[in-house]
Amino acid sequence: MHKILLIFITLCLLNFHTSIAQSNGKNKKPNVLFIIADDLTATAISSYENQAIHTPHIDALAAQGTRYTKTYTQYPVCGPSRASLLFGYYPNATQTFGYVSGRENVGPARKSLPQVFKDNGYYTARVSKIYHMGVPIDIEKGSNGKDDEASWTERFNSQGPEWQAKGDAELVQNNPYGKLPRKGGNVMTIVKADGDDLEHSDGKTAQKASELLRKHKNEPFFLAVGLVRPHVPFVAPKKYFEPYPPQQIVLPPKVENDWDDIPARGINYVTSVNGHMSEEQERKAVAAYYASVAYMDAQIGEILKTLNEEGLADNTIVVFTSDHGFHLGEHRFWMKVSLHEESVRVPMIIKVPGKSPAVCNSFTELLDLYPTLTDLAGLKNNKHLQGKSIKTTLDNPLHSVRDMAFSVSQGGQSFLVRTDKWAYIQYDEDAGSGMELFDMDLDPKQYNNLAPNPKYSIVLKEMQQKLKKKLATVRTNDLGINYESK
Repeated sequence: MHKILLIFITLCLLNFHTSIAQSNGKNKKPNVLFIIADDLTATAISSYENQAIHTPHIDALAAQGTRYTKTYTQYPVCGPSRASLLFGYYPNATQTFGYVSGRENVGPARKSLPQVFKDNGYYTARVSKIYHMGVPIDIEKGSNGKDDEASWTERFNSQGPEWQAKGDAELVQNNPYGKLPRKGGNVMTIVKADGDDLEHSDGKTAQKASELLRKHKNEPFFLAVGLVRPHVPFVAPKKYFEPYPPQQIVLPPKVENDWDDIPARGINYVTSVNGHMSEEQERKAVAAYYASVAYMDAQIGEILKTLNEEGLADNTIVVFTSDHGFHLGEHRFWMKVSLHEESVRVPMIIKVPGKSPAVCNSFTELLDLYPTLTDLAGLKNNKHLQGKSIKTTLDNPLHSVRDMAFSVSQGGQSFLVRTDKWAYIQYDEDAGSGMELFDMDLDPKQYNNLAPNPKYSIVLKEMQQKLKKKLATVRTNDLGINYESK
């Protein structure tokens, strides 16, 4: 009798502890916290390769998760990059190249990444820029930009003063004599702003994200947080500029005749030459970019602090990345659009509860995030997705996902094929506007274009074949697009 009573009590205690574990969220669906920066190059993060800048909160996340060293955007412009990431298609598959959400091209039947979570019982919310928004215009207005409403349970915008913020301002692009006032739009205006972090969009975004984490911590959530810095204008509270005095900034080397072997289409749309930038202005631009990154990094710290304080870290997948990179004077190039390394390579960190910290050197693409996150959450994938799940790399960082990365630009008519050894850029499908070929082992900064050199004709043909094969694969879809008419 005593043995039966003892067994009964033991079973009751086991059931009690199980129910407590469940109520504490131990067996809940995994949450997703997706954080994306705007125009952030991998070359401006201290946990990647730049020791001139300090990004402690991104670095802390990298130290806890898997840091991917070879992640590439599919299009180095905000709109098409985000559409590709969120809908799971290469830009050339859907002909999505402009400032759109991507929904216009894929139609109502295809689900976005957050929409899959929404349709599986998740609370999905967007804070600020996830799909395309005009920066600074949509941020100034507090408007939705080119958003996809079907993706979200709720959505929130973070209005900020942007280039009109109070403080010391300077225009360092197309202002050769330094006499022109600050200017709005997609130009390098610098504002050392008065006030604190909450005066600006990203501070408001971090505050709202933290509020939503606290409010929805007892239900499964997919929280997408878009930080608009370091996108121009370079605006941040003054304190973030102090560690980066312009006179201490070391600019990339200026190589004599650097542009002589680059096709005209390969010269970026913003350069120190057409922007009439002096070296002093170049240093100020880099310093202001770093200050903007530091401000953005601080907001990530606030969000992750809330995640930990609310006891959510043990059941939340955290992703941090950027939509594309940014030139900071390399080859005297600025901004994005270019298919050179600084413009197309992005940071990507994935932290999954229970997984050991690691560094993964496999090629990955932003396109891979969609199938990876649905895979990690145990959700069924759309069979048409063109990305690859990289879930295996979280257990085995030596696992190779891809043997190359693929990116396009200039309306889908410029192409990058990036392998371990080579970076091949082709302008137009028939290469009519030129080619670039770089040995990434010997020339990682891409100063010596080998495409015109007959010694590399075999390599050139091999890379052209890789491109032709990739384009054929990319264009395999049932979206009803007639490529012959494009």
